[in-house]
Amino acid sequence: MDEFKDLRIIINRSKESGNTVLAVGHLGNSDVSEIKARVKTMVYNDMDKSLLGNLHLPEVQQKVKDYIKNAVLTEGERLSRIMRPKLLDVADEIIDEVIGLGPIQDLIDDPDITEIMVNGPDAVYVERNGLLELTDIKFDNNKQVLNIIDRIVSRIGRKIDESTPMVDARLPDGSRVNAIIPPLSLIGPVLTIRKFSKEPYTPFDLVFRFNSFSCREAYLFQQAVERRLNIMVSGGTGSGKTTLLNVLSSFIPATERIITVEDSAELQLQQPHVLPLESRPPNVEGKGQVTIRDLVKNCLRMRPDRIVVGEVRSGEALDMLQAMNTGHDGSLTTGHANSSRDILSRLETMVLQGGIDLPVRAIRQQIASAIDLIIHQERFRDEGKRRVTEVVVVAGIDGVDIITKNVLTYDREKDCLVLDEHDKGYEILAEKLRKRGVKLPDWVWGGLPCRLQ
Repeated sequence: MDEFKDLRIIINRSKESGNTVLAVGHLGNSDVSEIKARVKTMVYNDMDKSLLGNLHLPEVQQKVKDYIKNAVLTEGERLSRIMRPKLLDVADEIIDEVIGLGPIQDLIDDPDITEIMVNGPDAVYVERNGLLELTDIKFDNNKQVLNIIDRIVSRIGRKIDESTPMVDARLPDGSRVNAIIPPLSLIGPVLTIRKFSKEPYTPFDLVFRFNSFSCREAYLFQQAVERRLNIMVSGGTGSGKTTLLNVLSSFIPATERIITVEDSAELQLQQPHVLPLESRPPNVEGKGQVTIRDLVKNCLRMRPDRIVVGEVRSGEALDMLQAMNTGHDGSLTTGHANSSRDILSRLETMVLQGGIDLPVRAIRQQIASAIDLIIHQERFRDEGKRRVTEVVVVAGIDGVDIITKNVLTYDREKDCLVLDEHDKGYEILAEKLRKRGVKLPDWVWGGLPCRLQ
């Protein structure tokens, strides 16, 4: 059995050296459980409560780590010195549970993992390279999962219990968190974490590491952002919309005042003048809610050069469109949709969700005059790759229909975006940019290879 592995190693080594083993300290599963239980009791019952209330402070974390390591070593004094490394492993497990996120802390620290899915205490899945895989990690019970969830949501002033059994939150690094617990979940607490890179992705990463698009598109997107075109990023869940929005936002000049509006603060803008705003759910009494729509209205009074809305889902779409139409050029946002054409239909629906009775033609006029460019991104289910598959320019309105023209479309055989020679939307996009003072070089529409190897 594995639990006797260390004991066998010690005996074999002693035989080879000719020494007799008189006493061997063995750290079995029961010893681990007993030590962990005693030390955790000491941490929660005997340690200064002010330390546990300030675990977000680095100096407090170090004090708690030292306390736990000393307590574990004291509890394991009866064991031989050769077992000390095992004790330190036990201490690390307790530290992860008290300070970090318990059994999934190693997954949080793994840069290759992009999503973590805890389906109750007995099944933890991860997304690696765009594909799902089951891990061998398990929680002790439902209570341990609930403690981890509560620790995450309490950091940002939110709560989860039977009266509020689902919540959106974020980790300190901006990673997106969703949790849902019984009675809504029938398999126990469910926790989903969409991780963000500790270092924000750059255009270089999306071009050369992930092949989401080529150098040509990177240059085109840069010009579109710098020349203040209003851009909408569309795509399905997990298609990389927020990552692409982050990269597009990096093209905004550092001299501009940027206001971001999100449900959970995820954007990682690097400019010096960024004001992040985050919505707030209602409290237990159903009061105090601040919606995305409220924040979009408020940020118009904050003298923004740019407004970046993490995602439009409902009535805030109308306020976003009005902002784009009233002098706030260069705004960026994202929305869920299956195609670039679908996002226009969804925008109509979202405007109507705002409770304002407008004729369809008026809504479409607002959309056609507000949105300049739509970038659609997809995740290929079979390969896990994320690719920009459409770049579409909004050309105006004809009667009651919004006119869109494809600039670039994805070619699966070539695995890249190619010019749409039928729609010739690139001519309209080039004209929009020319009116804003930039003439695109010929190589943008010429024979540049799809991917630079």
